[in-house]
Amino acid sequence: MKNIVLIGMPAVGKSTIGVLLAKTLGFSFIDTDLIIQQDTGRLLQDIIDSDGLDAFCIAEERAICSVSAEGGAVIATGGSAVYSREAMLHLKKHGVAYYLSIPTEELNARLKNIKTRGIAKRPEDTIEDVFKRRMELYNEYADITVDCHGKTAEDTVEEICGYHNLTGK
Repeated sequence: MKNIVLIGMPAVGKSTIGVLLAKTLGFSFIDTDLIIQQDTGRLLQDIIDSDGLDAFCIAEERAICSVSAEGGAVIATGGSAVYSREAMLHLKKHGVAYYLSIPTEELNARLKNIKTRGIAKRPEDTIEDVFKRRMELYNEYADITVDCHGKTAEDTVEEICGYHNLTGK
């Protein structure tokens, strides 16, 4: 059984959908942002603010490459996971990558805590800047794109389960 790897922008619902999906399929759930926090003993935003974006991306790559689940896990990645080719190839070795997509307007409405959430971005970047930079990478690594615009988490879980029954077993 292949893992389900969730990629996409912050606030798209990767962690929420990931937990529901894992419960629905009887899979384990792994959140790579939590692995970073456990490994470093620090909040994501603290790493970005104190050590910089490059150091954060290195910590993220290490955390993702430490994931050893060979099947039967839902893995929610941080939005910037796609910056590391090594990390994404590691995840895709035993998994199917689902890009959870919503328009930037919806992202802006959902992101109320952009300064404290731990988003891997330069201080001057807007969400639109980050989205434009990552869009090509999300499309490159996605095996399947799931349009989450206007859908509930449950709707998205149902859609992914349908795809996964076709591709992941």
